[in-house]
Amino acid sequence: MIKFIKAIAILFITSLSVPLVFAAPNDQESKSSKSEIKIIYDAFGKQSAYQKDWGYAAIIEIGGKRILFDTGNNGETFKHNAKVANADLSKIDFVVLSHRHSDHMAGLNKVLEANPKVKIYAPREGFGIYGSSLPSSFYRKDAELPNEYRYYDGSPPETMKFGSAWEKANFQVIDQTIEIAPGIWAIAQVSDAPGTKEMKELSLAVDTPNGLVILVGCSHPGIENIVQAAAKINPKIHLVAGGFHLVTAPDETIANVAIALRDKWKVNYIAPGHCTGEPTFNALRKTFGDHYVYAGLGAVIKLEPNGVIEGVSIKTTLFQANDLNLYRQLAAESHDVIHNHFAHSHHEY
Repeated sequence: MIKFIKAIAILFITSLSVPLVFAAPNDQESKSSKSEIKIIYDAFGKQSAYQKDWGYAAIIEIGGKRILFDTGNNGETFKHNAKVANADLSKIDFVVLSHRHSDHMAGLNKVLEANPKVKIYAPREGFGIYGSSLPSSFYRKDAELPNEYRYYDGSPPETMKFGSAWEKANFQVIDQTIEIAPGIWAIAQVSDAPGTKEMKELSLAVDTPNGLVILVGCSHPGIENIVQAAAKINPKIHLVAGGFHLVTAPDETIANVAIALRDKWKVNYIAPGHCTGEPTFNALRKTFGDHYVYAGLGAVIKLEPNGVIEGVSIKTTLFQANDLNLYRQLAAESHDVIHNHFAHSHHEY
């Protein structure tokens, strides 16, 4: 017994000289503890080291995933803002590109420099820049022509494949709503609006215990249509964030959308940004009250387990004077470019 007690004492004394080592949480554990949306590209926001520009990008950390939604309007600005946000692009799990407009995808090269094999979800289009394919039956044929006048010498492949603007990127193009990760959905819609007719657009929907969190890029198919499609996954809509494309809409349209989102679709929180438009920001603030969440450049939207979403008070000034002027200038330029482009050509392809 005495020998046993001595052995225990020696073991105890020895242990005091050995430092206790606690395992640091690995990257996956640190990711899983977060549930937030960080806005890293937009034309309005509080004064900070971020660079404002017309366009949109956000990083969503939820369910142990880091998701990049859109990549802004300028590669260098996107890279700068990602650095300010302390966002390691090499650790993005996957990217979702909402649609083909350059103010949502111009930073993709910077992502690929850091993370060349990252999976990128993008909308499928017949002649899409993300890579696509069409059956060769899409064009009329004329067998009377000599072979040298005929496509593929008169013997086209059954499926014609078209390249991507990013040749080595790992694209998965989508033409229908699918679950791209557990509880995370890409909502596929088609615009029917003048100027963007037939444009395909993806939105992101995350099913949480408090309801769906929906992130939209530009809402060309209509914000209500997107919410309606997402509600088929879960009719409880916890948050809608992103661009609602009401930047030039008349007051009556804006009021109808704001009331429908609150009363018809029972959206709990709203966090508009990008092309939503100044009058729409104001209308949504009045309609949603303290359930309006500020989502300017650099904002971090915390998705709390108890269902509360952090945001600024309704009484907080939404814009600094300089931000307001910049936003209006960029909005006007963007509208003129789009209007002039589609005035000359209704179809892009």
